[in-house]
Amino acid sequence: MKFVNCYSHINHFLFYLTLPFLVLSFSVHCQPRHGHWRSQATESNIEFTISHSKSPITDFDGKYSTIIYLENLSVEKIGKNSHKKDVSWLLSQGYRVIELDYANHENAISPTINRDIVAINDAIAAGDFCGVNDCSLSLSYVLFEGYRIEKNVPYFKDDPHVYNTPSQYTVGDSLYMDIIYPANPIRKVPVILSFSYSNSYATYDKEKKLLTDANKHKRMFLPYTFAGFDDSLLEGAPAQGMAWAIADHPKYCPWGSGKPVNGPNDAYKSFQTNPDAVQKVKSAIRTLRAKGAELGLSGNIGIYGFSRGSTAGSLAIGDRKVPAFENTGLYPGITDDVQAAILGPGVFDYTQIYNVENDGDSNLETRCPWVWGSLEDNYQVWQSMGAAYLVESSSTAPSFFFYNSDDEAYYSEQTKHFKAKLDSLNIPTSILIDYGTGHAVPQNNDDLTLLYAFFRKYLLTRNMH
Repeated sequence: MKFVNCYSHINHFLFYLTLPFLVLSFSVHCQPRHGHWRSQATESNIEFTISHSKSPITDFDGKYSTIIYLENLSVEKIGKNSHKKDVSWLLSQGYRVIELDYANHENAISPTINRDIVAINDAIAAGDFCGVNDCSLSLSYVLFEGYRIEKNVPYFKDDPHVYNTPSQYTVGDSLYMDIIYPANPIRKVPVILSFSYSNSYATYDKEKKLLTDANKHKRMFLPYTFAGFDDSLLEGAPAQGMAWAIADHPKYCPWGSGKPVNGPNDAYKSFQTNPDAVQKVKSAIRTLRAKGAELGLSGNIGIYGFSRGSTAGSLAIGDRKVPAFENTGLYPGITDDVQAAILGPGVFDYTQIYNVENDGDSNLETRCPWVWGSLEDNYQVWQSMGAAYLVESSSTAPSFFFYNSDDEAYYSEQTKHFKAKLDSLNIPTSILIDYGTGHAVPQNNDDLTLLYAFFRKYLLTRNMH
């Protein structure tokens, strides 16, 4: 008697029965979807179009890398390609693209448009933008019309022995940056570089007993960066005629962890160390300048830093040449000079941390001696860890500082001390105080206008020195 596999026949029957629905579902998913989104900049509903890539990029959690593409604005369009060409290119690179059509509304200008940048990032971080709930929190970007993205550009090979965590991390990863630039531009534009105040780092999965990419490429992680602080300056730069880039923070390690070889656990809690950090900063600038030349950028670079990103970025502005800091990493021989910097609250001179008691920097007061020895006996070592040491002459980049006086008091002390040194050397400086409350970035139109004007003055009109 022959046995017949009835389940096999049933499964085949069900497959062919449901096939039309599967095809229909796939077809609907791949077709652009349209709707309306409420713009805070225009105070009106604007049309959106969602298009899906045939080969989508996803993050470690399986969420989709998404480009929010702002088009038909009332600012100069620097990239000469058509929207169709640039959107098609983005789709071919694996991005889902959500186009927002501003229909040349009079308020689709800088810095008013920054309100929408904030709203977009907040919505993505909250898990719902234009009805989409699976945008990656680490791989989603706001791009202006005519702009493209050069993603995951390596800028330095990390040394896993510097911070020694996790212990299984023995072969260094590359640190990366993303560069957002106008394609086929009408002219060459400068670029603003920021070192992320989120951290990328190697992660060991104890259950799987292997290193994973769970916290790799977290430089754009919205809850810790743009959405967490409603920070729109970088992504709004194209409306001011500039490109932008964001790099992994030099401390390739969880921010509250890290220790020197045979040192105490968490000795590096809440701070970075040189020469590692400054070598990475300089290599990042050289890499950006070299890659920028290929992408049609002007060569002028500004630094924008906030919090731990300000501490890292401040290492770029000085003119002192220290042999141990120079030409380590990529593109040796290319200048690592920058033309301007805007720096928020950060740490610029570790020798100043004991000046005021109970001002918020107790982690530094306790732990810096663990890794550098006492300040009294090792003053030059402590000096070499901060940006103030690298400021030697008036060749240092012009700098704009900002902080709120109700933030941790050591931030204002650090800024006042650092600015005073620059002023003593006749380096152009500006400062913005109490634009908001607490640990925050400038957000209102007047303050953003001041910051953009500073960059425009030194990046659009100043030749590289």
